[in-house]
Amino acid sequence: MQIFGVKGSQATRAAERFFKERRIPIHFVDLHQKPMSAGEIRRFIERFGLAGLVDREGKVYEDAGLKYIRTSDAELIAKIEKEPKLLRLPLIRAGNKLSAGHDEDAWKAMLIVDKAK
Repeated sequence: MQIFGVKGSQATRAAERFFKERRIPIHFVDLHQKPMSAGEIRRFIERFGLAGLVDREGKVYEDAGLKYIRTSDAELIAKIEKEPKLLRLPLIRAGNKLSAGHDEDAWKAMLIVDKAK
């Protein structure tokens, strides 16, 4: 179970707690210390679309001025690399299963698939 997030994110802490309570080993990647690789970002974009990954309701999105200007996908990805809180955190990967944001139903589904192996 790989969790991409930031230490100060309440949703990221909730995901860590969810998996730890179920004794699922996790690998946490703090996006402030180590940005996601291009391939990893592409994997999430293919699954959710860039619009599905960006937290358009968040304060960081508005503070970055993105609510009022149009940006290309490349520009938006560059901004995400500099400020990961623009994403719907946490991003979680378990094998080929992915989730974005606080989504306990998706996390539970990941556990069911994991136990079936």
